[in-house]
This record gives sequence, C-alpha cells and structure tokens, in this order.
Amino acid sequence: MGRKNRGMTKGRVSRIGSYAIASSIADPSSISCLLTAVHKDYFRVVDHRELLFNDIGDRVAQLLHVELLSPVSQCRSNNVRQEMLIVNTHLLFPHDSSLCLVRLNQVYKILQHVESYQKENNLNLLPIILCGDWNGSKRGHVYKFLRSQGFVSSYDTAHQYTDGDAQKWVSHRNHRGNICGVDFIWLLNPNSYRKLLKTSWTEAVFGMFKERCQFFEVSWSNSLHMLVIESLLRRASLTEHDAFAFLKADSQGDYITYSGFCEALRQLSLLGHCHGLSVEETKDLWVQADIDGNGVLDYKEFQQRIWNPTWLDQRNEICNEVWEHVDSTEQTIGFSVKNAVLFPTEVEKGLWPEDYSLSDHARLTVVFSPVGMPCPSLVS
Repeated sequence: MGRKNRGMTKGRVSRIGSYAIASSIADPSSISCLLTAVHKDYFRVVDHRELLFNDIGDRVAQLLHVELLSPVSQCRSNNVRQEMLIVNTHLLFPHDSSLCLVRLNQVYKILQHVESYQKENNLNLLPIILCGDWNGSKRGHVYKFLRSQGFVSSYDTAHQYTDGDAQKWVSHRNHRGNICGVDFIWLLNPNSYRKLLKTSWTEAVFGMFKERCQFFEVSWSNSLHMLVIESLLRRASLTEHDAFAFLKADSQGDYITYSGFCEALRQLSLLGHCHGLSVEETKDLWVQADIDGNGVLDYKEFQQRIWNPTWLDQRNEICNEVWEHVDSTEQTIGFSVKNAVLFPTEVEKGLWPEDYSLSDHARLTVVFSPVGMPCPSLVS
C-alpha cells in the first residue's frame, strides 16, 4: 500500500515454565500489545514474526510458525509437514464509520504478510489459524472479507451457526454498553476454496461503497448536479441506477470517468482524509472495475464489478502455484473443529451477565482435532 513504518520483523520468543511466550508491542508509547503462549510439550516454535501497522491505527499482529510434536496418525509419512501458522491480532475499535476501512486494511495487510511468508518459506500447504479481538461482528465487512478467503469461524462451526446467525452469541460489552460478538478464532484448511486476495479486498471496499450509498449526505458545487442529488435524497436509499448516476457525476456520456469515481468515493468518506483510501489503492480499485481497460466504466462494468460483483471464481494465486504440481494422493495436515465454548456461559445465549467483572470480553476456547487431508490437483 506504499505507506511507511509498516512491515514484518523478526520476533523473539521467551520461555516461561511449559510455555513459549511471544509478546508484541507496536512501540513503547503504544497501548496495543499482544501475547501468545504455546505449550512446548505439544508445539515447537519454528519462527515468529511481528507485523507492524504503525500507520494503520497503530496496531500490531503476531505470526507464529509452529510444528506439531506429536505426529498425526493419518499423516505419519516423512514427507508430510505437520506444521501450521498462527496469527494473533487486535484490530482498531471503529469509533466512527471512517475507521471501518482502516480495520479492513489491517486484515488485508495481515493476509498479505501471511501470503508472503508462505511464499518465502515454501509453506503453501499449511493450515492457518487467526485469533484475536476483531472489534467487528458477523455483519461487518471484515467478517465477510475473511469468509471470502475461505476462513471459517470455529465457534460458529462447532455450533452449526450460519453467517446470518449474528445474535446467537456475544463476546464483548464495549465502553458504550453495547454487547456483540467480536472475538473469533478463524480456521483456514489447506484444501479450502478461496478467492484471489486482491479480489476479496476489492469486493469488500465496493461493499462499503454500496452500503454508504444507502445513507449519505452530499454537497456538490455544480448546480445542475445538485438538483439531481437533491432528487435522489428524497428517496429512502439509492437504487442501482441512482448509484450509477451518482458515480457518473458530470460525465457527458453514459459512463463513469476516473475523476467522477474519485469524487463519489470522497463524498462517501472513503477518500480524501487520513483514514481513507490511498492514491495507489484507489487506482487499484479502478483497474479492477475497468474490465476492458478503456479508461471508463460503462453500466455493465458498474454492475459486474461494483454493485453486484460477479468475479470469475478462482483460487488464490498462492494455491494455484502449488496445487498444479501436487499429486492427488499427497497428504497434508488440517484441522476439524471438535468443540468451542464461551465463558461466562450466558454469552452463548446472547446475554451479558452483570456480575461478570473479570474482563469486558468473554473467554473463547476452541479444541481442534488434527486430521490428514488429501491435496487434490487444481481443476482449471
């Protein structure tokens, strides 16, 4: 994303009793810190990295590459790597709507780092577990973004909840007194289907655009366009045709120009401020939307890329590179969700007990069962 003070640095692991302890602090003056404890009788820490996002909400994430010390019975062959990647993070709290994009960019950058680490170390076929305080519910864009990347919420999997079951459980009472489910332990198995990472990010940003088109205020200087917008605002929300007209701005033809595209993003507070899209990110969105590359977006491209995305189904590039050369009989390690519980138990029913004072977060515990799984060749 072309910003400074962001990267992946080598981490340090200390040992306390039976645990390997990885701790992270973004910088000495930051309140963002993490701790990950790995039991040394079950795992060996192969590597540890700190992912620093000093300019994206001043947050930090941890990446641990660990090896299982007890061989999985289905994968006792020497050529099966019984390893996994664990990420721990704490996303920014969305104090206002402009920070929703910041949180999405934090997760996007985490997955970019994970992808880079896998490529650098030839670790394409490893399960990935993401855990932490995501500061967003199942209705949010971060949740949808991770789902589009093939991750599953382990708690919802254990209880057979769907993506739409947003009120079944809670895990946090925030400083405003609201209760919601924000703590997730995500699982991605090596054989899971996932889209290209940039495709998922683009869909998520355009999802924000579509959502904000429903409720927004505008202040155009052009008097003719002001009349059009005033007419649109009399309706409860913008329809597909209204949104296309909004993006067209002052275009003389039946198409969207790049300048009109940028102005619409600015009007919707997705551009033009410190938490908005960068110039590079805005250009990336435009390139993704301009299917034929002619420099403008017609109505069909607007439909297919922005309003009702119909991206071609394809696996992540990192999966394509390795799966094309994997024999269908080769085995790798994965995990099934054996059990998942929240404490105190009231939160599992969507309630927050008034006498619970240990934390403003519930404790989420997940039990995974390692399993061997085939790595089928990619079918083009």
